[in-house]
Amino acid sequence: MPKKNWLKYALICVSLIFVIVCTTISYKSTIKTSLDLENNMVTHFIDVGQGDCALIQVNNKNLLIDSGTSDSKQKLIRYLKKNNITKLDYIVATHPHEDHIGGMASVIKNFEVGEFYAPKAISSTQTFNDMIDALRAKNLKIKIATPNTSLNLGPNATCVMLSPNKTTYDNLNNYSCTLKISYKNSTYLFTGDIETQAEQELIANGYDLSAQVLKVAHHGSKTSSSKEFLAKVSPKIAVISCGIDNDYGHPNRETLDRLKRLNTIVYRTDLDKTIVLISDGTKIKKLTGN
Repeated sequence: MPKKNWLKYALICVSLIFVIVCTTISYKSTIKTSLDLENNMVTHFIDVGQGDCALIQVNNKNLLIDSGTSDSKQKLIRYLKKNNITKLDYIVATHPHEDHIGGMASVIKNFEVGEFYAPKAISSTQTFNDMIDALRAKNLKIKIATPNTSLNLGPNATCVMLSPNKTTYDNLNNYSCTLKISYKNSTYLFTGDIETQAEQELIANGYDLSAQVLKVAHHGSKTSSSKEFLAKVSPKIAVISCGIDNDYGHPNRETLDRLKRLNTIVYRTDLDKTIVLISDGTKIKKLTGN
């Protein structure tokens, strides 16, 4: 075969192999996603830098807890769309700090929203005002997050709010809405930015705080995750959402040491990027390649 024809033939073969491989990967990825979301609960701890954001998918329902910072809003929108989100059945803004509601206005504008929850706390920031304007534009009202409020996530799933337990706090962090989510025998606790005061209130009120997965409060700050609180939760897995080399020193070494003493597996968005956990109701595992 002439050299020119041989090169042409080789290029055609390589191109065909590339197309076949890409098609196969795409097909497997689609099948994998379909299987993961069927009869499972998938929890995405989305990397939004120095902020918080989690997406819970179960029984064809979508719950978004917080929305990260303003700087990460486009990244968040892309992530939700990549995961085929068109409707958020529930949104919970745990408290009105910018690193938790920074992307909220954009989320509300880009997706259909069922119900929106937040504690009875306000802020004078432009970020907060933008969120309120976006809600008004869609005729959405804020439902006040109060203890024992339940969200309907379908069969075998429960979602109950445990805090805030007071109507006024000196620190906005303690207004944070704490949620306990269960799927069959798998349990998760989302704590916003609660600090020691709010943790003590949860303990004093006798709530069952035990959870296999803990979203660590306040990005791993030493003012949260007290020894007594962590003992009540006794998590197998802890997820800390924080930015790379952030100015706050999050997560604090004291917090990491407390978790280590409990033999808790710790995942961090500054090191691990977006963390996706999947549960069949019995076992919880971390998906790789996210």
